[in-house]
Amino acid sequence: MIRITELRLPLDHPEEALREAVLARLNIPAENLKSLHVARRGYDARKRGHIVLVYNVDCDVTDEAAVLAAHESDQHVRPTPDTTYHPPKATLPEGMPRPVVIGAGPCGIMAALTLAQAGLKPIIIERGKDVKARTVDTFALWRKSVLTPESNVQFGEGGAGTFSDGKLYSGVSDPRHLGRHVLEEFVRAGAPEEILTISKPHIGTFRLVTMVMFIRAEIERLGGEYRFETRVDGFEMEGAGTERRLRGLRLSNGETLPAERAILAVGHSARDTFEMLRDAQVEMDAKPFSIGVRIEHPQSVIDVARFGASAGHEMLGAADYKLVHHASNGRAVYSFCMCPGGQVVAATSEEGQVVTNGMSQYSRAERNANSGIVVEVKPELDFPEDVLGGVAFQRKWEKAAFVAGGSNYNAPAQRVGDFLAGRPSTSLGAVVPSYQPGVTPTDLTQCLPAFVTDAIREALPQFERKLRGFSMEDAVMTGVETRTSSPIRLRRDREGQSPTLRGLFPAGEGAGYAGGILSAGIDGIRAAEWLAASL
Repeated sequence: MIRITELRLPLDHPEEALREAVLARLNIPAENLKSLHVARRGYDARKRGHIVLVYNVDCDVTDEAAVLAAHESDQHVRPTPDTTYHPPKATLPEGMPRPVVIGAGPCGIMAALTLAQAGLKPIIIERGKDVKARTVDTFALWRKSVLTPESNVQFGEGGAGTFSDGKLYSGVSDPRHLGRHVLEEFVRAGAPEEILTISKPHIGTFRLVTMVMFIRAEIERLGGEYRFETRVDGFEMEGAGTERRLRGLRLSNGETLPAERAILAVGHSARDTFEMLRDAQVEMDAKPFSIGVRIEHPQSVIDVARFGASAGHEMLGAADYKLVHHASNGRAVYSFCMCPGGQVVAATSEEGQVVTNGMSQYSRAERNANSGIVVEVKPELDFPEDVLGGVAFQRKWEKAAFVAGGSNYNAPAQRVGDFLAGRPSTSLGAVVPSYQPGVTPTDLTQCLPAFVTDAIREALPQFERKLRGFSMEDAVMTGVETRTSSPIRLRRDREGQSPTLRGLFPAGEGAGYAGGILSAGIDGIRAAEWLAASL
């Protein structure tokens, strides 16, 4: 097969135009094109008045070698890559405990599935509840202001990605096409097949719930075992220094589970686990993250700003955006986890704190668009002395947001017009905030560092130049967005193991190696491969 990339056609092209474009690009007669298949479809909307569709197409042609030779200098005509995934092969030595996966988010799920497919029958330890019970607890916070610290947006089967837009794309380097394998497993679990072809696939929260349950059933069918509502509180180790080895896991139920190989995939909000790792002298470093607010606009405003007269076109769907500004105070301000046609959600995992996140359903049909507008936090400037200083930094502003919102899990909110003018909001306008359980109009400078509010004030007019309506008076900013990524990175060597605790394989968002569902899934596969290779 031959793959043609960057094949560009008008937004409203007739169906036969794609075949004609392939024939023209390859310069072959019609009878020599035996079949074609769209490998990927996206769009280029940089010029609102001239939006084009962009295709990657796989073609079966007569005399493939000759066609490739004729296009040797064309970087957009190449053999179709082999994306077949081959699971690792390993055998557990007699008497060795089964491998353990700590955490059942996207990273842990894909790690456990890979180990199960390799015949290693993993044990999955998840501090939260199964995804159905967890959904009930999450809705209790949104609808009744009742928080369950071990079962919420952050903790439980499926991880933080379960209550998100369900974005399935990533900018990570992926020469082995592991991302494709993750998508194929998701399709087998019930995701729509279109995620294999559209350039920015997403599946939404409710579909993720059923997919997570399907993958759990497959892991159990292959001999895996889940233990919900169980937290890892410590390690049993032997040896010293770089020769320390994992021998067991101390669990929250008082049990010590024998373990010589464990993938640590706990997510970016497992703060007590980070403290346990520090106390166990597992090497880690403070890493940058970002904090800010969630901003909401009418989705129709974003659609017109991005697509102009083509807003509402079925091939484009609800518009997204990606914005960045380098502020004069040396901090980058950028949009984060943009959710078209979605809602802002309560995402705290600790009592007396307010955290926001964004979520969309598959349809992306809600009234508002929302996105994080966040500012860089730099360990060397903001908490240079403490490896866990980022956790304390996050908690400080989450607690301030709780107070500013009314100390009842309502979130503090402010109109963009008021924020830019430097005055508190006493009421809201035409944009109705979607955050549940509710918002309190106030002054967001109470719950964000000055360098963050200064940078956002500078950035908003710049974003307006790129997207008309972005700094509209009645757009709503809701605080605070603090869990953009892990505040720490656990060190790992070329074999994927902690240099100071052999047998521990740090992976995913919590370990500082991923940022989103797809990249976390990819890292989970890699961790499982490293574990299998260590056997």
